[in-house]
Amino acid sequence: MLKIAWHPIYAHPLPEGHRFPMLKYELIPEQLLHEGVIGTENLFAPEPLEEEIILLSHDKGYWTELRDLTLSPKAQRRIGFPLSAQLIEREVRIARGTIDGAMYAQQYGVAFNVAGGTHHAGSDWGEGFCLLNDQAIAANYLLNKKIAERILIIDLDVHQGNGTAEILADEPRAFTFSMHGERNFPFRKEVSDLDIGLDDGVGDDEYLSILSDSLYQVLKKHKPDFVFYLSGVDVLSSDQLGKLAMTKEGCRERDRIVLQCCKDHQLPVQVSMGGGYSPMIRDIVDAHCNTFKTALDLFF
Repeated sequence: MLKIAWHPIYAHPLPEGHRFPMLKYELIPEQLLHEGVIGTENLFAPEPLEEEIILLSHDKGYWTELRDLTLSPKAQRRIGFPLSAQLIEREVRIARGTIDGAMYAQQYGVAFNVAGGTHHAGSDWGEGFCLLNDQAIAANYLLNKKIAERILIIDLDVHQGNGTAEILADEPRAFTFSMHGERNFPFRKEVSDLDIGLDDGVGDDEYLSILSDSLYQVLKKHKPDFVFYLSGVDVLSSDQLGKLAMTKEGCRERDRIVLQCCKDHQLPVQVSMGGGYSPMIRDIVDAHCNTFKTALDLFF
């Protein structure tokens, strides 16, 4: 059964000017349910994550300031959201959902978090709408609990996974692979185990060819036994922040390549949604829903 982490707080309303990024978190499960792609039994609501698990990946001082809402105005501006108790609760539920999803993936082959992909959060900073790094937290959890021995994070959001790279830089059991727009945010990038920076305007054919070749080489080199996949849809040509030129069909083929590769190598995979900033919300929701549909077609 496909299991999907979702909680109403994922769509937590923000002050005027910040609401649009949250809309998709409500609309994605609604669309999947409306089309009959999933039923309510596929959805699970994660609990808040325990502090000791957060501290496997994040600095105690940074987490304490988040938790107590005492982060400096400058640090909040770097995040892009004003802090609130609900926003912190949202982040810790998202991180728990990614861990729970990883456990479901061990059982069913693949599992999703409707939110997540908060890859700009580093060990002691938040950035780019990311406060806690859900997939880095989950990776450290699996390694700490000896549930996995070698982890691969495939980050195909259009922005480099700088926080993930920083958190896992000294962890040889985790391999971070980020394929992103080279001249895009963040402008100060960290060093992943493999970074592929793309020129502006790269379209389907070039993107998919680079991905296929690179993914094969990464699997051969690292030999993971668990995969986290960040499937941001800000690679679309319609995206306001992306600068690439991919179609919805190309984005869906990207997902198929990654998920088929995981299935062929019998690698459980947890998927978090990542970014999407097209001006038409339907483009964002359709592209994200295609990722779920592709997983269902391949695994169930």
